[in-house]
Amino acid sequence: MAEWLKRGRNAEATASNDRQIRDTVEAILADIAERGDVAVRELSIRFDKWDRDDYRLSDREIQDCIDQMSAQDIKDIEFAQAQVRNFARIQRESLSDVEVETLPGVVLGHRNVPVNAAGCYVPGGKYPLLASAHMSVITAKVAGVPRVVTCAPPFQGRPAPAIVAAQAMAGADEIYCLGGIQAVAAMGIGTPSIAPVDILVGPGNAFVAEAKRQLFGRVGIDLFAGPTETLVIADEQGADAELCATDLLGQAEHGPDSPAILLTTSEKLARETLAEIERLLEILPTADYARRAWESYGEVIVAEDEAEMVRIADDIASEHVQVMTRDPDYFLANMTNYGALFLGPRTNVAFGDKVIGTNHTLPTRKAARYTGGLWVGKFLKTCTYQRVTSDAASAQIGEYCSRLCALEGFAGHGEQANVRVRRYGGRNVPYAGAAEPLVAAE
Repeated sequence: MAEWLKRGRNAEATASNDRQIRDTVEAILADIAERGDVAVRELSIRFDKWDRDDYRLSDREIQDCIDQMSAQDIKDIEFAQAQVRNFARIQRESLSDVEVETLPGVVLGHRNVPVNAAGCYVPGGKYPLLASAHMSVITAKVAGVPRVVTCAPPFQGRPAPAIVAAQAMAGADEIYCLGGIQAVAAMGIGTPSIAPVDILVGPGNAFVAEAKRQLFGRVGIDLFAGPTETLVIADEQGADAELCATDLLGQAEHGPDSPAILLTTSEKLARETLAEIERLLEILPTADYARRAWESYGEVIVAEDEAEMVRIADDIASEHVQVMTRDPDYFLANMTNYGALFLGPRTNVAFGDKVIGTNHTLPTRKAARYTGGLWVGKFLKTCTYQRVTSDAASAQIGEYCSRLCALEGFAGHGEQANVRVRRYGGRNVPYAGAAEPLVAAE
């Protein structure tokens, strides 16, 4: 039986906070739907103290941002984007269009069709998270999306040069310096100055995530997202306290509501990690955020064996799962609920977040039970088609269809089948239960 050496915040407190966020977002979305650009501008001034006549950056402004980057900065961004683009292309190549003759004269198929417009949100109010530009814009472009729009908030009172450079280098077609609910609403609902998109993607704070959730249906979204989550699974053969503590706090610094959990079979490692976390919190530059997250949402769990760790991990269904055990592949083979796995001490969540090539927009709040993260396939619609190429096939399928429609009582559906049986099969077939054909044979 597992033992919790430390537990996080209770579910009731989280639910109360969620209700407040829902109400705030609902009111703002309604305001933007009614007043468009006027409401967007007021909200940008209110939340970001950022006022412009047009929030779309000009070519000159974009180039100015790129020019502020050092040569090494540009090379580093290019390297990261090359890794993301390469893996996205590999994923795209794994998705094949299909056409097959399933019966003589019956051809079925599907095509993977990109959406026409994608809106990519890039967080940047607290940290300029340029990596989110790679993950969303490049992935959309590899999928074949013709119009990719990006929004990122101002950073320290101006467009963040690193984010803008990354957006441009990734291939964004429209770049807006606009943040928060107002950015997501402008892309999802549309305004006179920003044409609406078909899908919204990218991470963000709780308000951004809730705005995407409420807009789902009007537009598609990548996934339901919440605060960054990390789960470290470790034992004494795979890791030590320094690695465990570093990997926990390295993600807890995202914000004060970011869960960080240690799951281990070693009480000794668990207690040493607790002590190491306290040591690191005295020296970590982002300790203000990390400490609040750890104190409110940090957990330490000691399980009996690897099988119990798998059961607990699948119940947690964490966004990031760092596995540092004697046999990391055991978890790859047996775990089913996770956003992304990071196997062994040589890798870590930051690699995935920034540069290694897998996508960092991942499911949170147990959404990993039913979805993976952002990838090329999120921008594609798998659309089926069918073709009947012979009279005999049309008549054969028609006879089955007619009888099945009769079972359901759909006379009109049945007659769609019957008219083809008469036309292509030469049989004067009435609809089941009718004395005469609904349409005379030709």
